[in-house]
Amino acid sequence: MTDQGAAPTAGSAAEGAAPVAGAVAAAVQTGTQLTVSRGMADWLRRHHTSFAFTSYQTGQLFLVGLLANGTVSFNQQNFVRAMGLCYQPGRLYLGALSQVWRLENMLRPGERANGQFDLALVPRNAQTVGDVDIHEVGTDADGRVIFVNTKYSCLATLDLVHSFRPIWKPPFISRLAPEDRCHLNGVAFDGGKPRYVTAVSRSDIVTGWRERRHEGGVLIEVESGRIVTDQLSMPHSPRLHDGAAYVLDSGRGEIVRVDLESGEKTTIAFCPGFLRGMSIHNGHALVTVSKPRNGTFAGLALDDALRGRDAEPWCGVLVVDLASGDIVEWLKLEGFITELFDVAVMPGVTCPMAIGPDTAEIRSTITFNPLPQQ
Repeated sequence: MTDQGAAPTAGSAAEGAAPVAGAVAAAVQTGTQLTVSRGMADWLRRHHTSFAFTSYQTGQLFLVGLLANGTVSFNQQNFVRAMGLCYQPGRLYLGALSQVWRLENMLRPGERANGQFDLALVPRNAQTVGDVDIHEVGTDADGRVIFVNTKYSCLATLDLVHSFRPIWKPPFISRLAPEDRCHLNGVAFDGGKPRYVTAVSRSDIVTGWRERRHEGGVLIEVESGRIVTDQLSMPHSPRLHDGAAYVLDSGRGEIVRVDLESGEKTTIAFCPGFLRGMSIHNGHALVTVSKPRNGTFAGLALDDALRGRDAEPWCGVLVVDLASGDIVEWLKLEGFITELFDVAVMPGVTCPMAIGPDTAEIRSTITFNPLPQQ
């Protein structure tokens, strides 16, 4: 039996009148407008996917899909300091301020929530780990949650008794301490194992990475501890695809491909903003871009690159064709929200929604399997 309760409906916006500007806006929060490129709806339809993205700045999870009338759907829910995402069929993991959330699809095959949504995610578990600055999240072959514990410079998993259980640290980190020494931030999974990670530097002192933002960013092989390359600037979100690693060279505003043997990097695309979060689907990279923040992000090569293109930084999600490097579609936020973190494609899902943990709907949205026939 399923009681849908009064699950929230999503906002929607028509496609833009032009591929770069002139999109019809949908207000998603006071002071923020969200627009999409003219072809975004068609891209989602052709690639049979939807996607999720997070803003840690405002503590929100966004779900983007297609309504039955063909317009783009936006659903948002509040999760304090929403960060890393990991989507598996019918399940979404979300790293937040002090917890790792597990959201489950409450719908049975063929069911629709509010007559529109073919995926309705409900928070079913929140494992408390404390404020360890969770960044990216994934799962191994056994379904074990593994997350980037940035404050303690390690990869960690959940523990039933303690805050976390460390499972790996970079060889240059002498001990685990709550000092965010190298700003470990991204992890690439392959074959059910974490294979590569990114860090802003090889620093082994408290917040030492902040003095190494411009260069010296590393891609590290987990199994061997080998530094594949140290020629990156504030790297994020390594992903394995077609025998190579794709990494966000964030300090330069570039998506790069890194040869896993030689470490040679090739620029795929320049993106107008500070890059964090990447998800690859059907030869396209969905990436989040943010407006550079004064202080941590000041003085990076990205600033000069934007000036050289006479461009202003964006906040949004870009769809990049990895073969050509072209930005083929986009979603843009303007106003209060200026920083995003992760993005995750949700293949096979047309129109997703979620229910937030602090909403009235969570109290009345109750599902269960019936008793077996006697």
